Amino acid sequence: MSQKIHPSTPEINRLRAAAALIPIIESGLLESRLSVERAALMASFCEWTTENVPDDPESMRLAEAVSIGLERIKSVLSAID
Repeated sequence: MSQKIHPSTPEINRLRAAAALIPIIESGLLESRLSVERAALMASFCEWTTENVPDDPESMRLAEAVSIGLERIKSVLSAID
């Protein structure tokens, strides 16, 4: 059975990019490959993508995943400071 492909919009593309950035930020911080400043900038982009989420299920799922990842990143950043 084939999966339904969701239409691509700028909003969903940003959410997809933010969801993909979360593990990059986390691993970069844990392995000291990212500075705190760079990680904070990347996290602010991710946070920005969750501000105005469309009402479709795919967008809401991605926004939830990004929000959960941001909470993890914020706890790591607060431990570093």
